[in-house]
Amino acid sequence: MKSLRPSTRILIALAALSLGITYFLPLWEIQLWAPQYPEGLNMKIWLNRISGDVDIINGINHYIGMRSIKAEMFPEFRYMGLLVGVLIVIGLLPAVTGRRRWLLFFVIVLCVCGAAGMIDYYVWGQDYGHNLNPKAAISVPGMSYGPPVIGYKSILNFVAYSGPDYGGWVFVGVGMVAAGLFVWEQWFSRIKSAIK
Repeated sequence: MKSLRPSTRILIALAALSLGITYFLPLWEIQLWAPQYPEGLNMKIWLNRISGDVDIINGINHYIGMRSIKAEMFPEFRYMGLLVGVLIVIGLLPAVTGRRRWLLFFVIVLCVCGAAGMIDYYVWGQDYGHNLNPKAAISVPGMSYGPPVIGYKSILNFVAYSGPDYGGWVFVGVGMVAAGLFVWEQWFSRIKSAIK
């Protein structure tokens, strides 16, 4: 496989290093609106913690039989910071070696991690929203309360939104840059070969 051009190596290094910002930004957010909360309630998911109106959300969820949300519920918090560090190192490999195969590997790893994260979030939401206390104060037969994976969902008198926060958008941006650079390198290589 041919070597990456210097501009690609610089751009992929900057993209990989920008993942370090996610240590300081929330990755995901869940928002809830209802007539009694017109300003909305917010929960942020970081690499190693949750923040926002968690106590208020837990108080509301108690009435419909949902468990309290606590950081201890998420074993992922123990290794997410390490995972981002590994992603940064993998992202720097194409910049250091100049090898296109490492750029492709970085794209694949980012896609796999993104898909695994979404599946993990979906499984958590299904478990959290379906395994309810049958003795809850409010019980609606057949009703589930899991947040949407991405987008909006009506849950009783609440509208829930779930989607990437600033750190999540950094991951999306890095993935798009890495994939775009790989496609550009492939295209540039073909053009160069055709000219010869």
